[in-house]
Amino acid sequence: MKIAVSLPEGQVAAARRAVAAGRAPSVSAYVSDALARAEREDSLAELLADLDRELGEPSDAARAWADRELRRTGLIT
Repeated sequence: MKIAVSLPEGQVAAARRAVAAGRAPSVSAYVSDALARAEREDSLAELLADLDRELGEPSDAARAWADRELRRTGLIT
């Protein structure tokens, strides 16, 4: 499906740079990938909110454990 959208100049420039650098086959593909990423992030945020409602917020101990594991595995510094 083809649609027309208005974007800020900076976003258009970023999309064109990505195409020029070979990181995206076209501006349309770049925008489509960005929207798909946003959908995945929204879905994850909804899942986490559902879990918080169902199970309650993680405890301080659970957060501390998660931080230690993420640092240990190098996922965060």
